[in-house]
Amino acid sequence: MRALLPSLLAPLLLAACAPTQTASPTGAALPFRVAFSDLGVAWTSGGRACVARAPSFSPVCPTIPRATDVAWQGEDAWAALPGLGVTVTLDRAARTVNVGRVVALSSTRAYREDGSAVTYGGQPAPGVLGAPEAALTSPQGEDFVLLAGRVVRVATQTGSGSAAFLTLTLDSVVGAAQPQVQTPSGTYRLTGQRLERLDATGRVLTSVPHSEARIGVVGAQLVTVTPSGQIRVFGPDLQPR
Repeated sequence: MRALLPSLLAPLLLAACAPTQTASPTGAALPFRVAFSDLGVAWTSGGRACVARAPSFSPVCPTIPRATDVAWQGEDAWAALPGLGVTVTLDRAARTVNVGRVVALSSTRAYREDGSAVTYGGQPAPGVLGAPEAALTSPQGEDFVLLAGRVVRVATQTGSGSAAFLTLTLDSVVGAAQPQVQTPSGTYRLTGQRLERLDATGRVLTSVPHSEARIGVVGAQLVTVTPSGQIRVFGPDLQPR
């Protein structure tokens, strides 16, 4: 995509006199989305997509059109560019897949505005009815989406509870009111003011000051990313690394 960007933008330049829309496909403000893997972290904030690979976590933010979501698929970090109807890799070898107007990415597929889905190889995949607000793949490779504020298991089309975020557990995906992640060392939750470590009963064991962010696991480390792109790395005891 990065190499092919000028040719992909040419049709848009020809239509420069036509009205343009800068909002996301759902009409909401461009979202803050973050995706974690053992290789690093990728995020998009205000339409700008970046990737930072472990262990240096040095951000790479390619010059591409506005992105609505990011995800890891294998060793590649991808961004969805609904204005061009494609997903693109953020670093390494430049790859582009025609997917249509995508609103959410998981590790297995891209979800369009109508809930239909396509794989990173461009093949049709099971989707949902309606535009997902977010998508996440479980440790077992099963997709879940946040749809109208409910967590939906894509394989069965069944939903459960209301939630603001999708979060990984040790073996699945659940909904949560705040950004959090479960690990063998406990559950780690961001409140908007603090980063907390909770035990199995939900009791707060320790906490440190922390602004709004998203949290995930990269290898054996806890990693947070703020909307401005600040990356912080912690050990299981919340000691900075």
